[in-house]
Amino acid sequence: MERKIKIGLIGLGTVGSGVFKTLKAFPDIEVTKIAVKNINKKRNIEGLDESILTDNPYEVVNDPEIDIVAELIGGIDPAYDLIVNAIKKGKHIVTANKELLAKKGEDLFNIASEYNKVILYEAAIAGGIPLIMPIKTILAGNKINKIKAILNGTTNYILTKMDVQGASYQDVLDEAQKLGYAETDPTGDVEGFDAAYKITTLATIAFKKRIKFENVYREGITNIRPEDMKAANEMGYKIKLIAFAQIDDNGKADVRVHPMLVPKSKTLAHIDYVTNAVTLSGHPVGDVTLSGPGAGEFPTASSVVGDILSIASEFGKTDYMLPMMRCNHSESAQMLDITETENKYYLSITANNKIGVIGRIGKACEENNISLASIVQKEFGSKNCADITVITELAKEKDMRKVIDIFNRDDSIISVNSLIRVQI
Repeated sequence: MERKIKIGLIGLGTVGSGVFKTLKAFPDIEVTKIAVKNINKKRNIEGLDESILTDNPYEVVNDPEIDIVAELIGGIDPAYDLIVNAIKKGKHIVTANKELLAKKGEDLFNIASEYNKVILYEAAIAGGIPLIMPIKTILAGNKINKIKAILNGTTNYILTKMDVQGASYQDVLDEAQKLGYAETDPTGDVEGFDAAYKITTLATIAFKKRIKFENVYREGITNIRPEDMKAANEMGYKIKLIAFAQIDDNGKADVRVHPMLVPKSKTLAHIDYVTNAVTLSGHPVGDVTLSGPGAGEFPTASSVVGDILSIASEFGKTDYMLPMMRCNHSESAQMLDITETENKYYLSITANNKIGVIGRIGKACEENNISLASIVQKEFGSKNCADITVITELAKEKDMRKVIDIFNRDDSIISVNSLIRVQI
């Protein structure tokens, strides 16, 4: 009878609990040690033998019987050191740690290669949505050159509720925090860090070139207004936080996270609440969209357990496991700065309602190589102000920024309320 594959878990929070519960269904897999932050915490997990718990994660890393370590605590410290030590102790790694992969992935994959170990990380990008395995196997014959994705459930929930209720960002955030959809400190989600970590790794895998996290442009949703939601709807769009990545024929990559007006004719416009979705574009397949739960106990556990089983199935069969799933590229992509990108723009301006204002807006745009697709003015009545909404044609970001500077210095313009890019 073949021996059981022994697993060590680092972390028994939401995801760790889901992984433990799911692995109980596999008789050839045994969780033999679990590192937790508080060993005295009461846990209502059926079948959990508390004698395998430890508050010292290095007991998991150093245990000679453990074959695979699943790191499920997140962050850089101590996760990085734990994984490095586990690899050096002869263990394969499964992780759901998007920040660690974005910032330290290159180091970790190099160390894993040196010690002939595998790191799998399906759960680190989009929870329960299978992405990495399909890209490296079924889609391996494609040249993927563009990614458009909704990768953060918290921000998608907030934007959906703002759209449906006509409520302010702050009101919806407060509600999301009470319901547990948003953290007490929501910065990582609402300022786009979480999505930026994920698109960094996803673009690296899809484009077969390393993307440096520090070169990924990031902008959150905190300045989105109910008025923007209403205007977008009237013009045939929905506002979403989009993780975008594109690589041209010369190997120059444009990778960023920011709000976008997405046409209602596009799939991503209809991905609502906590659902995630990823559209991959390439040749010969064209466009492929994968959608599903991007977080949560069992969706994320599904990906973690899938990775564990993929590694476990290789034991005793080969000395070089899962070659297709290993990091096989070392060249870094040349990154396009956000100022050099071309986009369409939605612009909301409040101006004095007097003759010549529209002309001044048009003249500033014309002098900076920006063509207007539409311009709509609505009067504010007794305030003698006008709400002006502009949609541009394709324009360089650096030219758009020059125009915004002109508007900010113009006495006729009271405020530039919003500048949001439009998905092409």
